[in-house]
Amino acid sequence: MARLLDAKCRQCRREGVKLFLKGERCTSKKCSVERRPVVPGQHGMGRKRTTQYASQLREKQKVKRTYGILEKQFRGYYEAATRMKGKVGESMLSLIERRLDNVVYRMGIGASRAECRQIVNHGHITVNGKRVDIPSFIVKVGDVISIKENKRDIEMFKSLKGMKVVMPKWLEFDTEKLTGKVLALPERDDVDMNIQEQLIIELYSR
Repeated sequence: MARLLDAKCRQCRREGVKLFLKGERCTSKKCSVERRPVVPGQHGMGRKRTTQYASQLREKQKVKRTYGILEKQFRGYYEAATRMKGKVGESMLSLIERRLDNVVYRMGIGASRAECRQIVNHGHITVNGKRVDIPSFIVKVGDVISIKENKRDIEMFKSLKGMKVVMPKWLEFDTEKLTGKVLALPERDDVDMNIQEQLIIELYSR
């Protein structure tokens, strides 16, 4: 299975922003973006001038790295968004937000998207009562997301009980029952990252 192999902190430094790829470390003093706010490599302190193409490419890479998506799949989201009603950029981000690994992350089940992707891969999550182990599975309005019954005694899931979790308005999650639900489709305001999706659309439209 293809996957991103670059060191997570290195990816954040390359994009110049926190991508929150390592959970709690990203909010601590150990965050490499705060400790070494330069592009990795021997030319990291070099010239800052960038072209329009470079800006577009960096924006695309930032989104791909944040959600842990490779190029072929990301291109697929763009092409699917072009066939949907509404603005292409917003439709693309809505599709990506609805990935099961991201939904599990948004519900607070895991500390990072990478951890949530692993939780889904290991078969710990059910959708409408059926086990789903595909991180890219797209959820729909009304879908019930739960931690599998026979996995709830795992320490990381037991620690969720009674915890207060801040999540977007399009989701809900009961930390006592370890069950959540998709209340609505995510809107542009629900994406909490500073993303300029128009730059990505311009790049793919070249």
